[in-house]
Amino acid sequence: MNAIAQPAALHRLADLLRLPPYQAYSYSYPHKTAYRPLQPAQSLAQLWADEPRDALFLYLHIPFCSYRCGFCNLFALARPEPAKVAAYLQQMEHQLRATAAALGEHRFVRFALGGGTPTYLDTEQLRRVFDLVERHAAIDLQAVPAGIEVSPETVDLEKLRLCRERGIDRVSMGIQSFSDAEVRTLVRPQQRAVVEQAIAAIREAGIATMNLDLIYGIAGQTRESFLASIDSALAHSPEELYLYPLYVRPLTGLGRIEAKNGARGGFALQAEPVDDRLALYEAGRERLLAAGYSQVSMRMFRAPHAPELSGPVYCCQSDGMVGIGCGARSYTSALHYSSEYGVARRSVAEILDHYLARDEASFASADYGIRLSADDRRRRHAIQSLLIRPGLDRADYRRHFSADCLDDLPQLRELFELGLAVADDNLIELTQAGLARADTIGPWLTSAQIAERMHDYRLG
Repeated sequence: MNAIAQPAALHRLADLLRLPPYQAYSYSYPHKTAYRPLQPAQSLAQLWADEPRDALFLYLHIPFCSYRCGFCNLFALARPEPAKVAAYLQQMEHQLRATAAALGEHRFVRFALGGGTPTYLDTEQLRRVFDLVERHAAIDLQAVPAGIEVSPETVDLEKLRLCRERGIDRVSMGIQSFSDAEVRTLVRPQQRAVVEQAIAAIREAGIATMNLDLIYGIAGQTRESFLASIDSALAHSPEELYLYPLYVRPLTGLGRIEAKNGARGGFALQAEPVDDRLALYEAGRERLLAAGYSQVSMRMFRAPHAPELSGPVYCCQSDGMVGIGCGARSYTSALHYSSEYGVARRSVAEILDHYLARDEASFASADYGIRLSADDRRRRHAIQSLLIRPGLDRADYRRHFSADCLDDLPQLRELFELGLAVADDNLIELTQAGLARADTIGPWLTSAQIAERMHDYRLG
């Protein structure tokens, strides 16, 4: 069991900028380490009764992988027993059926299969997943943006053709590096030839958007080797590229290696040894901008040939999400809920066994999560808007909260003083320097209440 070190809340940003820039990835707010058992359990029908349900996101979590990468802290189990996979798919159907009944009249306008690695499933199992979605959820997969996450060794043309036939129009593949030596350093048994074959299969299947993930900050990586990976990716003209800084977190493979070597790891705003990740980020950003890609966030870059986003409107700041599967999160405006969270194999296996033992009726309620205060609802909206372009829409904020964001969160003014953001009457947008410090700005906007809960969490 490891404590999560406390991220800074209500500190001056100028002080935090003296620390290394990579402090915490604010991909969701609040972080799942702020969740706790809900007592009593909350009825889903009551939770969703007063929520808009005509523009929801449906997310299915497949927590299985061929192997566990050294940097991964996602809820995932490597090489599960086949019987457990079969039981899991059956239980997902039970959960989706119970959840859809609790939602009542609803419509999903976004869909994603994530993990883990959804393509760890074989073709027939993937078909079963699409079938259960179409049986129980109000969604037209052919008419909404729909994505799937894959890893190179699990990709084959038969699976991808099935995905395309069933409506998948975006594939995201974690490559991390085209260098065999660098992926070995990440404790990832991957060969470049397999990556190239997987990319070719994605293209042959005719899926409109291919996203490739790369990591910078790998031990032994240089500016030249990182740019070589970017150039190798660009040779395949991906519609999207994500550049991720390497984080070494507790209980991951790399975290265990660091712990054995006496290094201190954690999710924290803290000083670290000499860190070249910012220089690598800047080099990678310039290479992609020169290639015509536009920067959407610190991590995300879109190609000029990427298809225009289509389908019904969905707003991540205000529209709900329904997560199905062990490890998936669901968001209403006032309460976020999920199953428990673990990283170590034993912890993940125990949580998964608990999920498999539930009866269908139990899925009609939420028993683990967090109720958001009015302040944290405002912070969530600001963080999710600010860290992605075009930025924080002030008029949209007023519509939701009947106040100006600079009055509710006066600390935002520090961004202007430090040259990290610009503002007009309609928009607050991070500058290029601000995007580079997104992993400091996100934790800086965390409330003291959430920071305390994260600090007190014990990770298994």
